[in-house]
Amino acid sequence: MEETQKKGNLVFAVNGDRFELPSVDPSTTLLQFLRSETCFKSPKLGCGEGGCGACVVLISKYDPKFKKVEDFSVSSCLTLLCSLNGCSITTSEGLGNTRDGFHSIHERFAGFHASQCGFCTPGLCMSLFSALVNADKGNKPNPPPGFSRLTSSEAENAIAGNLCRCTGYRPIADACKTYAADIDIEDLGFNSFWKKGDSKETKVSKLPPYDLTKNFSTYPEFLKSESAKILDSSKYPWYSPVSIEELWSLLNSNVTENGASFKLIVGNTGTGYYKETQRYDHYVDLRHIPELSIIKRDQTGIEVGATVTISKFISVLKEESNINLGSYGKLVSQKLADHMEKIATPFVRNSASVGGNLVMAQKNGFPSDIATLLLGLSATVSLMTSHGPENLTWEELLSRPPLDSKTVLLSVCIPFKKDQSSNQTHSRFLFETYRTAPRPHGNALAYVNAAFQADVSHSKNGVLINNIYLAFGAYGTKHATRAKKVEECLMGKLFSVHVLYEALKLVKLEVVPEDGTLHPEYRSSLAVSYVFEFLYPLTDVHSSISGGLLDGINDISDEEVSESSNNGCISQGRKQTLLSSSKQIVEFSTEYSPVGEPLKKIEAAMQAAGEAVYVDDIPSPPNCLHGAFIYSTKPLAGVKGIQLEPNHLTDTTIITYKDIPTGGANAGALSPFGSEPLFAEDLSRCAGDRIAFVVADSQRSADVAATTALIEYDTTNVDSPILTVEEAVEKSSFIQVPPSVQPAQIGDFSKGMAEADQKILSAELRFGSEYHFYLETQTALAIPDEDNCMVVYTSGQCPENAQSMIASCLGVPAHNIRVITRRLGGAFGGKFVKAMPVSTACALAAYKLRRPVRIYVNRNSDMIMTGGRHPMKVTYSVGFKSSGKITALHLDILINAGITVDMSPIIPSYLINTLKKYNWGALSFDIRLCKTNLTSKTIMRGPGEVQGSYIAEAIIEHVASLLSIEVDSVRNENVHTFESLNLFYGNVVAEGEYTLPSILDKLAVSSSFFQRSKVIKQFNQKNTLKKRGISRVPAVYHASQRPTPGKVSILQDGSIVVEVGGVEVGQGLVTKVRQMTAYALSSIESSWAEDLLEKVRVIQADTLSVVQGGVTNGSTTSESSCAAVKLCCNILVERLTPLKKQLQEKNGSVDWPTLILQAQKQSINLAANSYYVPKFLNYLTFGAAVSEVEIDVLTGETTILQSDVIYDCGQSLNPAVDLGQTEGSFVQGIGFFMNEEYLTNEDGLMVSNSTWTYNIPTIDTIPQNFNVHLVNSGHHEQRVLSSKTSGEPPLFLAASVHCATRAAIRAAREQLKHWDKLDESVSEFYLDVPAILPVVKTQCGLDYAEKFVETLLVRQPTCFK
Repeated sequence: MEETQKKGNLVFAVNGDRFELPSVDPSTTLLQFLRSETCFKSPKLGCGEGGCGACVVLISKYDPKFKKVEDFSVSSCLTLLCSLNGCSITTSEGLGNTRDGFHSIHERFAGFHASQCGFCTPGLCMSLFSALVNADKGNKPNPPPGFSRLTSSEAENAIAGNLCRCTGYRPIADACKTYAADIDIEDLGFNSFWKKGDSKETKVSKLPPYDLTKNFSTYPEFLKSESAKILDSSKYPWYSPVSIEELWSLLNSNVTENGASFKLIVGNTGTGYYKETQRYDHYVDLRHIPELSIIKRDQTGIEVGATVTISKFISVLKEESNINLGSYGKLVSQKLADHMEKIATPFVRNSASVGGNLVMAQKNGFPSDIATLLLGLSATVSLMTSHGPENLTWEELLSRPPLDSKTVLLSVCIPFKKDQSSNQTHSRFLFETYRTAPRPHGNALAYVNAAFQADVSHSKNGVLINNIYLAFGAYGTKHATRAKKVEECLMGKLFSVHVLYEALKLVKLEVVPEDGTLHPEYRSSLAVSYVFEFLYPLTDVHSSISGGLLDGINDISDEEVSESSNNGCISQGRKQTLLSSSKQIVEFSTEYSPVGEPLKKIEAAMQAAGEAVYVDDIPSPPNCLHGAFIYSTKPLAGVKGIQLEPNHLTDTTIITYKDIPTGGANAGALSPFGSEPLFAEDLSRCAGDRIAFVVADSQRSADVAATTALIEYDTTNVDSPILTVEEAVEKSSFIQVPPSVQPAQIGDFSKGMAEADQKILSAELRFGSEYHFYLETQTALAIPDEDNCMVVYTSGQCPENAQSMIASCLGVPAHNIRVITRRLGGAFGGKFVKAMPVSTACALAAYKLRRPVRIYVNRNSDMIMTGGRHPMKVTYSVGFKSSGKITALHLDILINAGITVDMSPIIPSYLINTLKKYNWGALSFDIRLCKTNLTSKTIMRGPGEVQGSYIAEAIIEHVASLLSIEVDSVRNENVHTFESLNLFYGNVVAEGEYTLPSILDKLAVSSSFFQRSKVIKQFNQKNTLKKRGISRVPAVYHASQRPTPGKVSILQDGSIVVEVGGVEVGQGLVTKVRQMTAYALSSIESSWAEDLLEKVRVIQADTLSVVQGGVTNGSTTSESSCAAVKLCCNILVERLTPLKKQLQEKNGSVDWPTLILQAQKQSINLAANSYYVPKFLNYLTFGAAVSEVEIDVLTGETTILQSDVIYDCGQSLNPAVDLGQTEGSFVQGIGFFMNEEYLTNEDGLMVSNSTWTYNIPTIDTIPQNFNVHLVNSGHHEQRVLSSKTSGEPPLFLAASVHCATRAAIRAAREQLKHWDKLDESVSEFYLDVPAILPVVKTQCGLDYAEKFVETLLVRQPTCFK
């Protein structure tokens, strides 16, 4: 004990380097320290909530008692630096890097094309590395050479908590599974390591080597002597008591007197949910108290200390015990472990404590799963209070007022029941847990969780319920509760369907969410479903007597209840299916080599290692300040003043419109359609409107000052805000669409309607918004320079406009402003207009204060201020023949544009362009942009286009449902002919280029669409609680190119520097430009192409070096940049070719370095500029997708079983890049159609503004089988080397998932109709976008379980007497 009490300074290691800090602010997180005080920038700030994985690092701790190292991943954004005394930290740079060589993880990620923007990649690598380290410590058999002891399932689960917005996850999963000893190498996807035809052995040999015997040392020897020390509390306000007595004394000492604030610490993960704005005077670390870290498990039950991490608890529950735990103990252990693996993320569970989770539930009403599990298991807890120790049940503690700050939870006890099974009693214990969440494998809060236990016995008359506990949580009450009335109803009853029916009715009455809870009816319905699933197997119903009603239900008969196992326990577990193998077919040509070859991204390994530099990775210059926006929370209100909290007054500066210098303008953003102000002046015009910019000495101080600032509003003499499109119409509040971008109508609508056999009039669709969720939030760094100049680094898609706005705001010439952009950590349109105010505000603050200023907008603010995709209300009238052929369509579309013009005027034409993918006969429309008091809506991947493409599908589905014919036949009936396509799109497609019909036919065959459709019908007839649907959807994309500059310079040694106007946002622009440069220059000598490729470097966009850079968006910037570079190279080739001929004639042969050396000597200009102006601005691309889904009718959960995509990207410039774009775009589309619920309050302020409440797709929500085929459609004279774009169109194809879900719901409604339990139409129903779980369940019937049971009662009344 004495040794453990040695005290000293804070000492730790990072990547083997020793750090000792004599003093430190105890609130400093590991991420803050790494990014501000070290050169290690691979851990990124993605959310600050433990919800994205961008900041994951490996922590290694030495246990001197057992002389072993414990390794685990953590979120460095939540981990307090002081908690790491004696620990070693490994970041992705520590695994490998450019100079020392990359780790095989980095190389495999790169080779499997698993990194696009790269911002999330280091965190993914560390999640995988942590899993590898721990798997290889295990006792599993030695794996084959080149593999680890990791299993495929463990590899996938390792990254289940990491978010990626670019790749679609499939290539990431494949890269991870290359380490799994149980993987079939043939199941891994497209990569740069092996070629078609390679044997399995050859493929394994070509992977970057991984040697299990060569252990990577995660813990340096020099730290072992430091590991037993605790922090000296005389130097740090950080206390580490080593006993409960010492803790009690500390909490009742002068440390906590006189109003001093203190915080009890274990993992600090609670701050990811409950954001802290206060600073504490003292921190008390509970982890050194042995009694709080105990974990015991025997036949009597489980005792868990409060500081035991959730991961540790899970691992102990999974361990094979030498002690006979009894059948109930084994069952409870298994179920608890399975359930808790779905809580949070692996890297949060590794540091989050069981006690901390429970205290948050008791004090703050946190929707905890563990709290519900313990309630269902009749757990007891031990407390240390100011009056002494206290023991009570967890249920009693939940009913008490919130714990005071000096009461400490010590431990939890879960009692095990003794096995009672004997020939006399036939008694059995049942235990099951339930959880339904937007993501099935965790990293999302549950809509409802539950834990049920029951003691049942078998008699001649059926099953008797001796005792039952039903605990529910997270459903919209402050604490988990027991459904005691339901328990009373069931206890002592001989179970029957009638008893089940009465219980279900009671559940709905007892489990009622509080007012204001989201989706309350759905949550109550889930509770009913859980009870149905738990108890239904006990009913006296058999498949043979239910008239086929029970087909497909996991039916457990009386005999099965009594004879199911000797251990006396019954469990109805549901296993999650892992991703299956997928196929990627890539057709490519070597005609223009190296263009067209599937080369890996040049930056991918560097991104994986964390060496790629993003704006926030640039070291802060001396005297740098940090900024944060203060924004309005009111939609329309006067701004009288801003009041900072007193402790922020001395070290902060507030910048408002009043600080704009004389001659400058209040201008923050610029689009082709106008500008918008940087700051609100006297009137805030929307919730999220920028009011001020607060500057402080750290980002955290600035964020806290902005968060706690009080804005004094004045709503007198202010009109009521306009928040909806209906209100905008009522007040005639519109934004004009210039004639140049207005779409054209087609044909005679009246005539088309006259020709129709049937009509649908004034049907309605609605779309909500969507947030871009780039992993790197908006960021900028402004540095004052000489002569009134400014250098600004921005993470923006349009540096040129940022330069213009900054110059305008400061009142200086544009040449005074140099804007530099190297790469973006994702953008998707959100960093075009919306990035400009961020860099402009930084520049204004830097100008005023004459010091560098930077900002990294926190995730919550970014989500509120960015605005997102355009919400819409669509009303349509359509006429059609009995065959399904549509003759006329009219649309009335109201688009919510928000408060300023932004890019909204392009939305109507973009929408109509994708809607025109079908031949509507005649097409007319009235589209209005509504100006409302919401944050300005902006472009987002497929702006207007994804809605337009879906509107077309919704209309087709509606027509098919009205005619009662197959929707696929209606689609086929309305697919364009070559002639109608050119009529609708204006003759942009040449003969032979219209590939959509052949794609649809090819897809039907490759996906076995028609055969699977038949199988699905059979499945739905046989299954009551699971239903499947399948859908085939086409897409037509109207691509537009823009003029783009280029510059190519050849240096003395023959290396080549390339500059283009486009910006690398993860779309592979840099890689494609390199390939094009090598190809174009190799026209001097074709054999040089490969060597030239290695000589090319594409550098950052710089507004004073390459002008007229324009905007990177619309997915065509890569090809335009390639075209610009090709023009430059043509100029250089023209200059160098005569010299090459001279040298050949003189010397017989010549190489590239010699040629360039001679060119230098002869004063040949080795730099060329160009400005590519496309001769043909527009072209079409085509694609189609088939998706199959399965829905759980009881919960609304949708599983995407398979998606098959065929996409025509012409003659791809790089098929590997375009494959990644296709997959990533499709998965982002899944987010729009199925997952991402964008919620606002009554003032229009976004409230789903965190990783806790906004759910983008994760690895467990993508298609289990995801097949992509890139078609090479040959030569296209009007294209850049016959290529086509790939970034946007696949997004629209994700509508196939939504349409398949609709088909599955229709099958559920047909089931209800079959039971005479559906009063409305089977097929005519509206399915919201996104089709989240409550939406799906609602359309299937919130009372589906009750109706099923009613049907049993009606059909077989004699069975239940």
